[in-house]
Amino acid sequence: MSSEGFALPKESWRWPETAWRGHVDAVRAGRRLVPARWPGGARVAVALSFDSDHETIPLRDGETSPGRLAQGEYGARAGAPRILRLLERYGVPATFFMPAVSALIHPEEARAYTRDGHELAVHGWIHERNMLLDREEERELTVRALDTLTTVTGQRPVGIRTPSWDFSDSTLDIMLELGFAYDSSLMADDEPYEIVAGGRSTGLVEIPVDWIRDDAPYFTMDRYGSVRPHSRPRGVGEIWHDEFDAAYHDGGVFQLTLHPHVIGHRSRLVVLRELLDHIASHQDVWFATHAQLADAARSMLPGSGPDRP
Repeated sequence: MSSEGFALPKESWRWPETAWRGHVDAVRAGRRLVPARWPGGARVAVALSFDSDHETIPLRDGETSPGRLAQGEYGARAGAPRILRLLERYGVPATFFMPAVSALIHPEEARAYTRDGHELAVHGWIHERNMLLDREEERELTVRALDTLTTVTGQRPVGIRTPSWDFSDSTLDIMLELGFAYDSSLMADDEPYEIVAGGRSTGLVEIPVDWIRDDAPYFTMDRYGSVRPHSRPRGVGEIWHDEFDAAYHDGGVFQLTLHPHVIGHRSRLVVLRELLDHIASHQDVWFATHAQLADAARSMLPGSGPDRP
């Protein structure tokens, strides 16, 4: 719900209750979707995800220098293969959210994800900033991304994660129109939940993310800005260990968002390996793709069954 629709002043303290309440109620977290036990009687669900952005981050911003593009190429050339080998070693499925332009630059990588039993999901066209787009532009790029991934791999994605986790006034309507089974861009809970729009059930499952469980805030480097890596990899690993331990205690979900060009470096991949060792030391753990997790969560919705989208 946009401010323009209310002809509101910029000063939010001058807004009438209908204005701020309209914004708050536009997209909300509905019922929490956590079964008593996860499939196989598991106590905790673990959903690993990787955003294979590669060269699309600089391309999105019109940066075409070989140096900036090489940083993204590292994710495809070095990071992704290491990650796939590590996942194979532990027998763990994961979800790879891939901008369509990344898939066009690296089609064999995209096909390797699905060939190895992982999930490939939508992550925009060129990692665009949807908050800067009008509805038709955002929809057109989402459709183009969905069709491209389907063409490249032969499998139609069922999930979406918006680039940079941005959510415009149009994003939810576009997701529902295109029939996505789940989204993974919002942060209203630790556990999956149903998205509610304007007080109404949507049936769309949200698998929430958070910056705490993302590698980029800890390790990102911007040569010309103030962004610098500020965390020891194993210090970040301790945070993720604690997040998993709490999810295990609660019987909930441990979800993690990583990037091949970030976590894929040698000294950082050690942290992921140690984390997988820690998780594997526990009993009753269900490793799932985000699509599998969404299916299990959806079973908690009223009227769930084979006929429910």
